[in-house]
Amino acid sequence: MSQNDTEKRAAPAPEAAQEAVQEPQAQSAEPPKKGKKDKANREAAALQAQLEASEAKNAELKDQLLRTAAEYDNYRKRSQREADQKFNDGVSHAVTQILGILDTLDMAANAVCADENYKKGVMMTLDKAAKALENLHITEIEALEKPFDPNFMNAVQQVPAAEGQESGTVVQVFQKGYKIGDKIIRHATVVVAE
Repeated sequence: MSQNDTEKRAAPAPEAAQEAVQEPQAQSAEPPKKGKKDKANREAAALQAQLEASEAKNAELKDQLLRTAAEYDNYRKRSQREADQKFNDGVSHAVTQILGILDTLDMAANAVCADENYKKGVMMTLDKAAKALENLHITEIEALEKPFDPNFMNAVQQVPAAEGQESGTVVQVFQKGYKIGDKIIRHATVVVAE
């Protein structure tokens, strides 16, 4: 072998050695990159899980807040209805005590009387009572010449229907009925045509 051949053989050997040396360095550099990527992926996954948990907790708290607000609104409305009902019950009780007096005044106003001043005083008293009842939102149950309604009226007598009068029509009111809203304070006492 010639010396050149030996040099040629020797020359490639150091290159191969350098490649062999460089390859392990390259291989040793790659695993740390993978480790960094894996660590970053794990951190991202942990943050994503934490975000999802926070969003779920936020949704739960929002739902709880909406439910609490709805419960409070229902409580407020129920309390208002109960207060209105108690007020109406109190007004109904007080008016029930006064209705007898109003009935007597009404009879006095409809009675024949020679003293006009007396009659005028009774009428003024009845007008003031009607205004007071109106201010309390108490309305008279209209019954005369209306069809009989057992929800608002008590029939104490039936009389034969007059000509042109429908059966079941109220022909006379013995005692006026009153209501506050939908609540009946006193049913009207009436006479009904047969």
